[in-house]
Amino acid sequence: MEPPVDFAGTAIPATGGLEHPRFAGSPQLADVASGATVLGTGSKGDGLRAVQGALMDMGFALYGGADGRYGPDTARAFRNFQVHAGLRSSGVLDAATLKALEALAPAPGSRGQSRALPSPFYSGQPVRVVIALREHRTFLFDPEGRLVDIFPNAVGTAATPTHPGLKVVRAKLDQVATEDAGARLWNDRHVFGSRLLDLSWADGRRSGEELHGTSAPALLGGDVSHGCIRHANEDILVLHDALAVGDRIAVVETLQDPHLGVPVTVG
Repeated sequence: MEPPVDFAGTAIPATGGLEHPRFAGSPQLADVASGATVLGTGSKGDGLRAVQGALMDMGFALYGGADGRYGPDTARAFRNFQVHAGLRSSGVLDAATLKALEALAPAPGSRGQSRALPSPFYSGQPVRVVIALREHRTFLFDPEGRLVDIFPNAVGTAATPTHPGLKVVRAKLDQVATEDAGARLWNDRHVFGSRLLDLSWADGRRSGEELHGTSAPALLGGDVSHGCIRHANEDILVLHDALAVGDRIAVVETLQDPHLGVPVTVG
């Protein structure tokens, strides 16, 4: 069997000791790395807590936090990471998933990802945001193309999908305007959270989609919206403040989308 690779084509070893300081020294994770066990239903422990913390620092949604207990939120975070790493989307921590995490997780105390990041270009045009639908992450870049942060998101259902393509920020709504829009459209002032950024297609057509906050943070990481891209309220504040009307946003199914530029390696 060929070893798994990340989307940049780099082989991820399936055996060997753990070297990443987040994971080294954990007997629980050593058993996973050796193939002796997988962490799934009923699992708990400090090794699992370390993995949960790494996933959160990489921008994967984990509403329950790094509590060292395997539950539905952890399973969903594993599946979203496995999509990113090009692995079978099992929702459990097996040896291949742990080795992929070891290759990609940031240093302790850091956020982001060590390599295999999307380039901030779509069809040759610079973008400020890349939204990866199937892994449920939003990548924010500064105007010079440097990664600022990665945030978890929730996107459209199969019946009401978020459409991939190149979009632009059409309008920015502050707290009052966002609450007014929620009351007018859904009879709920808090449905859009704390901010909203209306999107159009790059050619100026209305997309009917927005970046906005959420009144249901436990649903981040899933396909639950009517097509909009939801974020935690603290994260949409960062996006709202960072972006300007006219900024481009690339929406892709995965980071293997051929419209994106060459993947970025940090460091």
